[in-house]
Amino acid sequence: MPEPLLAPDAGGVDTSWTRREIDQQPETLRATQALLRDRRAEIEAFIAPLLARPDLRIILTGAGTSAFIGECLAPWLSAALGRPVEAIATTDIVSTPSLYLRAAAPTLLVSFGRSGSSPESLAAVDLVDATIAEAYHLILTCNAEGELARRGSGNTHVVILPEATHDRGFAMTSSFSAMMLAALAILGGIDALEARGPTIAAAVSDALTRCEPLVSNLATRGFKRVVYLGSGVFKGLAREAALKLMELSDGAVVTAFDTALGFRHGPKTIVTTDTLVVVFVSNDPLTRRYDLDIVAELRSDGHCGALAVISAQPGDAADIIIAGMAGAADADLLFPFIVPAQLFGLHVSLALGLTPDRPNASGTVNRVVQGVRIYAAHP
Repeated sequence: MPEPLLAPDAGGVDTSWTRREIDQQPETLRATQALLRDRRAEIEAFIAPLLARPDLRIILTGAGTSAFIGECLAPWLSAALGRPVEAIATTDIVSTPSLYLRAAAPTLLVSFGRSGSSPESLAAVDLVDATIAEAYHLILTCNAEGELARRGSGNTHVVILPEATHDRGFAMTSSFSAMMLAALAILGGIDALEARGPTIAAAVSDALTRCEPLVSNLATRGFKRVVYLGSGVFKGLAREAALKLMELSDGAVVTAFDTALGFRHGPKTIVTTDTLVVVFVSNDPLTRRYDLDIVAELRSDGHCGALAVISAQPGDAADIIIAGMAGAADADLLFPFIVPAQLFGLHVSLALGLTPDRPNASGTVNRVVQGVRIYAAHP
């Protein structure tokens, strides 16, 4: 039986699963790291020989938020591994496999799935097996009962994350951060993340406390448009942040995302006095100069309704400073930086009188996608 959907109680306290799942992220990140530590030998026995192959193609895949995990991590993993790592959504692979799959290229498909039962996720795995002569699968899922969790075989390794990460709410929150941490560790090195994991979890905890007053205030201001800007790994995070608000507001708020440099090339026309712009500031010295330039420009323009800047640098004139992360890699900042966006979406949902666990009361959009027909692919 599915858990009942929860909403604010009679006293106005938000008891939704969405709230709980945002708040539990420090614990679920620690639990995910502990699980990877315990299963390190079997994970590395599968992944190490594959990563040792210079001809191996690596594709990160999923749909919606699960696809955006790949968009966040692909640039960083490409640099860390010294090889291309591609983020290709299952929805692209399934609809146009001839553009994305190469039969002769040995391929590792890394599949992210909260439920593990989305039709496109299953079809993408099947297509890769049917199309590619030498295919391997790393499946990261939050649901032990999902279809992907049952796909273990000689060419497949399944990692089922802690049960708490199987979000009950409509919008993915702790499932997003847990699957992202797992991929960062497995592909970037479980040992390498061992020392950084506690710092990441502590930063997420700090962000949960530090950003609450700001986002709750912003949510009462009734912005009709919200734009998230981020460079490098934060472009994918900006896309995920925009989706969270769109989902939790049931489309009542128009959202957009872009990079600091890309925003000037037309997308900046979205800015009005009813627009909130949120900028994720990189720790990379070169990238952050471009991020801070767009912040200065937006402040100088004075056209947007509000500007919120999120940074890990204490010297920045930022609205939210993530403590203890001034020297962190941008990949590690993904985890605390998404927290303000998640909380803002939640507060907007409540301000609109919606039920955060099921904001789309009409049922036209569902927690596990419905209405998808999978067609046979022709060679």
